[in-house]
Formats: sequence, C-alpha cells, structure tokens
Amino acid sequence: MLSFIEDVKKGIVYSFEKSIEKKKDVIELIRANRAAYVEGEPDKKLYKATAKVLSEAVKDSIDKLAIIKDSTAYTFEPSLYRAIDTYFSAIPNNVKEQKRYDKESKKIDKITARGKTPDYKVVPAKIIDLDLARQNIVAILDKIVESYEKAIATAENFDAEKETIATIDFLKEKAQAVAYRVTRMVAKNKALKLMEEVGIPEPRKRYRQYPFQFSGGMRQRIVIAIALAANPDILICDEPTTALDVTIQAQILELINKLKKERNLSIIFITHDLGVVANMADRIAVMYAGKIVETGTAEDIFYSPAHPYTWALLSSMPDLDTDEKLEAIPGTPPNMIYPPKGDAFAARNKYAMKIDFELQPPMFEISPTHKAATWLLHPDAPKIDMPKIVADRIERMKNLAKEKAEETENGNEGGQNEQ
Repeated sequence: MLSFIEDVKKGIVYSFEKSIEKKKDVIELIRANRAAYVEGEPDKKLYKATAKVLSEAVKDSIDKLAIIKDSTAYTFEPSLYRAIDTYFSAIPNNVKEQKRYDKESKKIDKITARGKTPDYKVVPAKIIDLDLARQNIVAILDKIVESYEKAIATAENFDAEKETIATIDFLKEKAQAVAYRVTRMVAKNKALKLMEEVGIPEPRKRYRQYPFQFSGGMRQRIVIAIALAANPDILICDEPTTALDVTIQAQILELINKLKKERNLSIIFITHDLGVVANMADRIAVMYAGKIVETGTAEDIFYSPAHPYTWALLSSMPDLDTDEKLEAIPGTPPNMIYPPKGDAFAARNKYAMKIDFELQPPMFEISPTHKAATWLLHPDAPKIDMPKIVADRIERMKNLAKEKAEETENGNEGGQNEQ
C-alpha cells in the first residue's frame, strides 16, 4: 500500500510540473497572437484559426490529475469561439435590427400623426456594440493569462502529500460507487415497490408493459418513480402537469404532496401554471429571461406583487368570476443570444423608466420574505400603483380564501357537535 501511495505521489507531481511548464508556453503563445485580435480589420478566418491553435495549447496545459478542475482553462475554448461568433454575427444582425426598428418607428409616427394613440411600444433595437464585443474576445485571453500567471506564482506552495491523499480518497469514493451493485431480483423488487408507492395498480403486470401501453398520467407516475429511485432529498418537478387533463393533474399534484410528507422531501416546482403554484408552493421565485425578478412567500406574490412582470402574469390569468377582458403581455421576449443592456422586461413594461433601458435593477427588499428586482422600488422612483385589474383580482382571491377558511372551520365545528 505504501508503494502504491508513493507511485500516486510521483504521478501527481509529474503531472503538475508538466502542467506548469505548458502553462508558461501558453502565456507566451497568447501574448504572441494577441495582436491578431486587437490590431487591423477583423478577419473571421484568422480569428478562428488562431483560436484553434490557442485552444489546443490550453487543453494540453490542463493538469488532468488535479481533483479541483481549472474552470477557466476548461471553458476557454467554448468561451472564445462563442465570443468570436457573437462579434461576426452582430455585424449583419445590427443592420437588420436597425432596419426593423426604423420601420416600426415609422408606423408609430403615422398612427400618432392621425391623432391616435398607439396601443404598443416599439421594441428597442438590439444593437451589439462591436468594439465591446471585440474587447470581450481579448478579455478571455487576458483572463486565462492572469489565471496561469497566478498558478505559476503559487506553484512552489504545491503540497504533494495533501494532493495525494485527496486523489486516493477521490478514487476510493468512485470505486465504492461502482462496487455498489444490486442483483436483478433486488432491482426488480425495488422497482415494484416504487410503482406501488406512486399509485400504479397491478405493478407486477405493469412492470413488463411498454410505455405506449400506459396513459399520460401513468407515464408521469413512472417518471416520478424513477426520480425517487435514488432516494433524493430534493425533487425537481419541471412542468409535471403539462399535457395532462385537469383530473389527472389533480391526481399527480396530490401524489407529489403525499410523497413530500411521507419522504420529507423538498420540492422545486418549475411551471407556468399559476394555479398549480398557488396550491403547491410555500415560497415562489418569478423568473423572466433567465433571471429571478421577484421572490417571496405565496402570500407575498399573490397578494402583494411588486414587479411589473408579476402584475402582467396575474392580469393575464383566466378568471371565471369576471367577464373582464384578459390582458396580454405586449411585445416579445428578448433574444438572449443578444441580451438587452438594462432590465430584460423594460421593452414590454409600460411602467418602464429611462434607467430600465440602461441598468439592470438590483433586488430591493420589501420585507424579510419578499424581494423584487424593479427600479420602481427605488426610493427616488415615482409612486406607481398596481393595475386595477390586478388589485381587483387580488381582492377576489382574498375573499375566496376567506370563504374556504370559514367553510373548513364550520365543517370542523359540525364534526365536533356530532361527537
């Protein structure tokens, strides 16, 4: 065992030293080729050819035996190629966007000239700053040079003993994972138990059937059983009720609630169905364009929404208690390949201010449990009341919740009187 540990140590030291030598070569190579991205007219072929040479050198310089991976080195190639593609695709796209913006602006001007008020806003042109896009390419090169210089400067502090122990522990953990095998009979029994747990009748018969022989609800139960097979602490449900009819949706949600209590699970629900959110969630995060724009308890979000996007979602919900017209959210979602400069929702937000198109808003704290990313919450922002349609809907939801609570209370009292 001691000789094995010594051999591991030698291998780790050798791999580390070789990696440091090659990192020095990469720094020299990048400095020699940096000018290709800075000087002269941009040349796509030259940019791609240089990127290929640099990417190969960076790959070769990675210490393959390091337990903690260098994310800067591992992401260098895709980051560099993406930055180059962004620059060169922006050249024709900028022209198209400007033409589209000019055309739509002329339409608005014609409507205004007739004395009418347009019922929509022109989405601002998504223009990529070419100088900034070119600087982003160079920034990726500078970032890896900085990372490698830091690695070279701290190389003398390399603790071979510590790295050897960490590597052996890592290998032991991986070996244990492979060694943990179950027989076919054990696996089958576990599968049958899971099928029974998620409410599939006749699990022994169903075990040998194909997916096309299952209904949509049954297939969803099987997916839940598969997710539970590893005994997770957190269950992530991504649109679990999509494409299911209302009755089956209710059954699946009831099943998830049952499993949550029985297994003491935390559940992350990803859904567009606000009805599901209202019935299932303790805490809610509202997302737009890949960013969380509002967080809070279910009561915070449904009774005291603060972000214009949350207002828009609530006002676009169908409601059987009113015949008022549904409000659609104007405009279209932003193209996240070319993300907007400021708040991603600004172009669709009729309450947007100038700053919304310039800066992304931070999260403003409304209460210890409630936060929202909107400049409307800034102390210097004008006071904006939520739309009347949202306020009316919240009032109806509160009244409905109050009625249900009273019904439950009366039912409990009736049961006690009978006893």
